[in-house]
Amino acid sequence: MGRHREFDVDKALDAALCVFWRKGYEGASYADLTEAAGVERPALYSAFGNKEALFRLALARYYERYLDYIPVALELPTSREVAAHILYNAIDLNTRYADHTGCLGINGVLAGSDEAEPVRQALIEARAEGELQLRERFERAKAEGDLPETAKPDALAAFLLAVLHGIAVQAKAGFSRETLRAVADQALSTWPR
Repeated sequence: MGRHREFDVDKALDAALCVFWRKGYEGASYADLTEAAGVERPALYSAFGNKEALFRLALARYYERYLDYIPVALELPTSREVAAHILYNAIDLNTRYADHTGCLGINGVLAGSDEAEPVRQALIEARAEGELQLRERFERAKAEGDLPETAKPDALAAFLLAVLHGIAVQAKAGFSRETLRAVADQALSTWPR
């Protein structure tokens, strides 16, 4: 008969998410994770599997709990409103927590060791899915006449992601919310009408 878990799995996952958000995948040690979760390493392994599995669960929770503004944005009536909603909410999220700024998806592992390659690929796939959703939304905007005939939905989606990723990096580097909002305003000033 197995032992009853003596810790809250959800709280432990939330704690691990914050560690990964702050330190990235490779920067987060098991000592960091167990200390934040308040459990011993065997209990963490038992509950979540290995570090990669824990990161994947944390990433899924991040998308579910913190990026809920994206599906809302995709339903807004104009492409510019979509872009503005995503940019300003990303700025809020990237600067909301002083001890873990930036974006988990960007902080996770931009570059890493060969052992971290599966995590890097998972993050690339997640970002590609986001880009696809944006491209499809901007294609719809073009078909509805919200974007001019010369607009390139794939380039607009890539542009928006490039600005979002830059904002995440700048937030991690300590840029102020006001500066990041000015960056978003500048990006939106170039939006095709």
